Amino acid sequence: MRKIITNFSRKNNRFIFLLFCLFQILFLNQNNAQTISVSGKITSSRIPIKYATVTFIDNADTTIKFSTLTTTDGTYQINLSVTSVEPGNNLPTKFELEQNYPNPFSSSTAIPYQIKKESDVEVTIYNILGRVVKKFNVGQQSVGLYNVLWDGRNNFGQKVASGVYFYKLSTDNESQVKKMIFSQNVNGFTTFPHFNYLTKNSSSTEVNKTHDFQGNTFTIRLENTSTTLPAIVPQELQNVVIQKDTTISFSVDYLPTASIDFDSLHQIIRGFGAANIVGWRPDMTDSEIQTAFGTGDGQLGFTILRLRIQPDSTQWNTNVTTALKAYNMGAKIIASPWTPPAFMKTNNDLVGGELIDSSYADYASHLKAFADYMAAHGVPLYAVSLQNEPDANVTYESCDWNGTQFLNFCKNYAQSIGYRIMMPESQNFVKALSDPTLNDSIAEAHVSIIGGHIYGGGLAKYPLAESKGKEVWMTEHLTESSHSANVWSLALDVANEMQGVLLADMNAYVWWYIVRYYGPIGDGESSTTFPNEQFSAKGEVTKKGFVMSQFARFIRPGFYRVESSVYPSVSSNAKVTAYKDPSSSKIVIVAINTGTTEAEVVFRIQNGATMTTFTPYTTSETKNCEKGDDFDVTGDNFTLTLEPESITTFVSN
Repeated sequence: MRKIITNFSRKNNRFIFLLFCLFQILFLNQNNAQTISVSGKITSSRIPIKYATVTFIDNADTTIKFSTLTTTDGTYQINLSVTSVEPGNNLPTKFELEQNYPNPFSSSTAIPYQIKKESDVEVTIYNILGRVVKKFNVGQQSVGLYNVLWDGRNNFGQKVASGVYFYKLSTDNESQVKKMIFSQNVNGFTTFPHFNYLTKNSSSTEVNKTHDFQGNTFTIRLENTSTTLPAIVPQELQNVVIQKDTTISFSVDYLPTASIDFDSLHQIIRGFGAANIVGWRPDMTDSEIQTAFGTGDGQLGFTILRLRIQPDSTQWNTNVTTALKAYNMGAKIIASPWTPPAFMKTNNDLVGGELIDSSYADYASHLKAFADYMAAHGVPLYAVSLQNEPDANVTYESCDWNGTQFLNFCKNYAQSIGYRIMMPESQNFVKALSDPTLNDSIAEAHVSIIGGHIYGGGLAKYPLAESKGKEVWMTEHLTESSHSANVWSLALDVANEMQGVLLADMNAYVWWYIVRYYGPIGDGESSTTFPNEQFSAKGEVTKKGFVMSQFARFIRPGFYRVESSVYPSVSSNAKVTAYKDPSSSKIVIVAINTGTTEAEVVFRIQNGATMTTFTPYTTSETKNCEKGDDFDVTGDNFTLTLEPESITTFVSN
C-alpha cells in the first residue's frame, strides 16, 4: 500500500511541477511580451506609394516576420510583438533636426527629426557649394518623431561624390540645418535610430546611442508587389530599434509604372500618312514613294496618302501616278477639296466665299466625278472630304462653311457622291461645324469619318462622334516649319503629338507634306529663317520621319489601341501607349522618354499571355529607328530602361 501511495505522490508531484513550469512560461511571456503598433506613410516626391509591402523582421529570430500593405494613400499600420519595453516620452514639444546616423556613411543614412505641430515638411540635401542635391518633399505631417533615409543619390538617381553635405529640415515657418559626411570608403550597414524611447531631457547626441533590447530591433524591408503603384526601388533598413507605439514614415525613389491591359480595346487604327499635293509641290519620285510606303529599314511604313481635289478637272490626272503606286503598296487614298469651282461660289473666286445654295447638287457631282476618275485609273478612294479647313481665313484656295451648311449638304446631297464621306476638316477641329450633322439622324447616316486638323487646338476626344459610331481622323498638321526636321527636340515633339492623337481615340494620323524640309522626307531645300541647320538631301528620311516610322512601321491598319496608363502621369517623363492585332495577337508598345536622363520604367501587363519575346526599335538624337537586341519576357511585370530623349517601339515576336 505504501508503495502505491508513494508512486501516486511522485506522479502527482511531477504533474504539479509540470503545471508550475507551464504557468511560469505563460506568465513570464505575458509579462515580457507586448504588442507595439507602428504606423506611417511611404511617399516619393509627395506621391503616395500604393500596395507596397512593409515587412518587419525580428533580428533576434529572423524567422519571425510581420508584414502589411500600404493603402491607396500610402499609409500602413502593423502590430509587432516585442519582449522588452522602456517607458516612452510624450509627444514632441519642440522643432528639432537630429544628427544623421551613421555619420560618416557610405550606403545610406537616416535623418531623424521631430516637429511640434502639424506642418508641411521638406528635407533638402545640399553640397558644399550650396546646390540642391536631393529633395524629399515629405508633405503634411502631424506632431511626431520621424525619419527620412538618404541613399547618397541625387535627384537623377546618380551616386554623389564623397564629401561634406548639408541637410535642411523645413516646415511652414521653421528650418534647421546640419552637416554630414558621405564617404564611399566607409564600411558597414545603416542603423535607423528611431528615438521615441528617449526621455524629454535627452540631448540630440543621445540619438546616436544604441539601446540593445533583445527582440526589439528589426530589419525593415520595403518591397514591391505585383500591384504596387508606382513601383519603388526596394529598400532595407537594418537595426531599427522600436520600444513603443510609434510612427515611421519613408521617402523612397519610385519608378514610373506603365499599366497595360491588352483585353481593354479602344479605337481601331486605320493608319498613318501624309499629303502629296501635286502642283503646289513637285510630285514624288519612285524612290520617295518606296521610302514613304515601304516597311523595311529606313522606310516610313505610311498607309494613308492624302490628295487635293483640284477645282479644275483637267488637272486630276496629275494625282494618278503616285496615288496608284501607293495604293498598290497597300495605302488608303483620301482626297480633300480646298475649294469648289469658282462658278459655284458666292464670290465667283477660288479664294474665300461660300458655296451657293443652288450649287449643292453640282458640287456633289463634282466630288463624285473626281472619285470616279481616280477609280477608273486604278485608284479607288477610301474617303472623300467635303472641304479642307472651312473655318480658315487665308489668301489661297478656300471656301467658308458653317455647321448649318454642312448639315444641309450632308442631309440632302452627300449620299449621291457614292463614297465614304469625311467632314468637316476644321483647322482647329471645331466641333460646332460637325455637331449639327451628327445630331441629325439622316445627315449623320451619310457621314463615315469626322476629320479635323489640330492647328492651335482641337486635340481632344470627341464623345459625340464616337457615340454615333463615327471614326475620328486627324487629317492634317505640321509642327515647326521654320526649322529643319532634323532638330531633335522638335522631332521628339512629333512623337508626343502622335501619342496624344492616339490617346484621344483618333483612328488615323496624317501629316502635311510628305516631302518637305520640315516633314518626314527631305526635299533638298532649307529654311530661309535657319539656313545653316542640318537639312536632309532630297529623298532622305528626316528625324521627324524616323519618329513617325516608330508608329507607322509597326502599328498596322487593323490594330487596336489598348488601355494603358503611366503612374504618376504628371511628374513622369515616360509616356506609353500599346496596341494589339486581334487576328495575330501581335503586340506593340510605344514608349517615349522626354527626360534628359535614362528612365527606368516598370511595365505591368494584364492579359498579355502570348508575349514571349520583344524586339526594340529606337529613335533618338543618335539613332534612326535602330533595332536592338531581342529580350524575353516572363511573367506579368518587367522593367525596361529608356534612353534619354528617345522613342522606342517594342514589337512582340
